[in-house]
Amino acid sequence: MERVAKFEKISYEQFKKDWASTICELPEEKMQEIYNNIKVPTRATARSAGYDFYLPTSVSIDAGSEMTIPTGIRCRMEPDYALIICPKSGLGSKFRFQLNNTLGLIDADYYYSDNEGHMFCKVINDNRQGKQLVLEAGAKFVQGFFFKYGITEDDSAVGDRNGGFGSTGK
Repeated sequence: MERVAKFEKISYEQFKKDWASTICELPEEKMQEIYNNIKVPTRATARSAGYDFYLPTSVSIDAGSEMTIPTGIRCRMEPDYALIICPKSGLGSKFRFQLNNTLGLIDADYYYSDNEGHMFCKVINDNRQGKQLVLEAGAKFVQGFFFKYGITEDDSAVGDRNGGFGSTGK
């Protein structure tokens, strides 16, 4: 199996800033506890294709509600690879848990963004039975898959990325 990437935690300072801007500000000791709980994504078995992402803290999402979850993770990849993020299938089938943009695509150059390449997951509990989704800290909630991609013979892209959601369309 070819090794093409490496997951890393972002810095504490970046995580604290991003958490405050997406969730809420917390006392220093609670923030440090959440940061310490960040677990780098792993595969469950030797033949698993996907890398499981873990929640750094417990979350509760009401039916029909959405949440942006700072993962505390970034990923360095070979230049001709990308990472697709999808919800865990069990959560999808039980709660219609999904990413708001249907699936996430992380380009290799995102690693070098000003936010340290911090990956966020904007998710929704879209079930129609009114079930609240409660996940404990450390629960697997999304999974990532690496794939190699190609470009056209006449490709001339030269721009640089600096940001996440929608940053290359600006």
